[in-house]
Amino acid sequence: MLTISLEKIDFLPPTRVTDDTSVLTLKNLVFEPLLRWESGPVRPGLFSRWTHTEDGCNWAFHIREGAVFHDGKRCVADDIISFIDGILDAVDTFGMKWSYARYLQDARISADGDTIVRVANPKPIADILDIFSEFYICRFDAAGRPILGTGRYRVLDYEQQCSVILQREKGAVGPERITAVAEKQAAIRYQQLRSGLVDAASNLERVEGRLDFSESYQWGRAVNTLSVMYYLNCSKGIFQSPAARLAVNHAVDKQAIADDIFHGLAVPSSTIVSPFHIGSARANLSPIPFDPEKARRLLKGVDTSTEIELRTPTFMPEKSPEISQFVADSLEAVGLTVSVRTELDRPEYARQIGRKDMGDMAIFDSSPHSTYRILNDKISSATRAVWWQGYDDDETEALIATANAAVENADREEAYALCLRRLHQNPPWLYLVHPIDVFAARKDLPGLSIDHKGTLKIF
Repeated sequence: MLTISLEKIDFLPPTRVTDDTSVLTLKNLVFEPLLRWESGPVRPGLFSRWTHTEDGCNWAFHIREGAVFHDGKRCVADDIISFIDGILDAVDTFGMKWSYARYLQDARISADGDTIVRVANPKPIADILDIFSEFYICRFDAAGRPILGTGRYRVLDYEQQCSVILQREKGAVGPERITAVAEKQAAIRYQQLRSGLVDAASNLERVEGRLDFSESYQWGRAVNTLSVMYYLNCSKGIFQSPAARLAVNHAVDKQAIADDIFHGLAVPSSTIVSPFHIGSARANLSPIPFDPEKARRLLKGVDTSTEIELRTPTFMPEKSPEISQFVADSLEAVGLTVSVRTELDRPEYARQIGRKDMGDMAIFDSSPHSTYRILNDKISSATRAVWWQGYDDDETEALIATANAAVENADREEAYALCLRRLHQNPPWLYLVHPIDVFAARKDLPGLSIDHKGTLKIF
């Protein structure tokens, strides 16, 4: 028996892809992703193996032998294709079409019997591996709840936003039964652990103030793939200038943000992705150094007479108001004039950024663990997708095209590394930090860990 406290209890509709760590913790227990991502290349998931033609245009994915939903129905290729079709036709929580439809707009996905899913595309599509790692296959039960999976645990009892009881499947590893309870407040989750009401509590990095990391408990920490960053408006205003974009990256002390605002539970970022994205290890980048003098020198050739409008919500990213005030003060220290404009409606804030109504700079969180997705959605001037903010660099675009055409893992790693190095030299964003996720548990409790998506893993 194991009892855990999570920020929320929800399985979400099948067509909703999420980076919410509580939801992902439950999904990883009850469902299986088509492929598993932890850092770098993917591993088998519901697809046990895959092959591709030499040109990378045609892929065959084999469903693992014995894959069965928790109601006894065998998982076949048509189930997976129907699930994918649902995502491609759906919209996200902000009413925007999922980007997956654009990635796969020219692809033909078909069943080859019951056990093989084929993907055919006019161009190489090795990035299908990253995309499939975000799809957790599930079905609705008789009550219309999206809780039938093929994973290690089946749902015995479920009350949305309250609790769930999971039962281990025969032959699976892990505790026989897991109870997860929802508690929104991180401080209360920690208190539940200290009071003995739960065995483990997640997302304790969200406790106000500095965590005590008491030796009475075991602690798990992992740097998250999420990037806290500022979009810079490259279409108009001061940040059309590459020198200005580089200058603000030198003007802000990211380590101070990590130490003082995140209480040590963050690390400075160096490019558009985390150290765990494909291409990062090969790129081997360090954060752009805090150097106010260099920032001032870079700004000498830039028109700085116009006030910079800095946009911020009140949350998502966490601590947005504090970060935004710190950044505004840092930019004013190197000679810029900054006004902070706060948006109280977070969904509307995202819609505004999607409409390019972002002022000169806007804090945001970039969450996909796919380098391809971030480049496609946010950087490429060829796609000009929803989160693109006017960045247009011919060298970057050529490197993205080469990376998109790479097929083998080593080739993809090298090609994406070149993209990341270029974006370090000529940044489209103000890079800040990657948060660190934290869980705590009873000291005598084995088999818990946390991955770089913030998922609490239970073995």
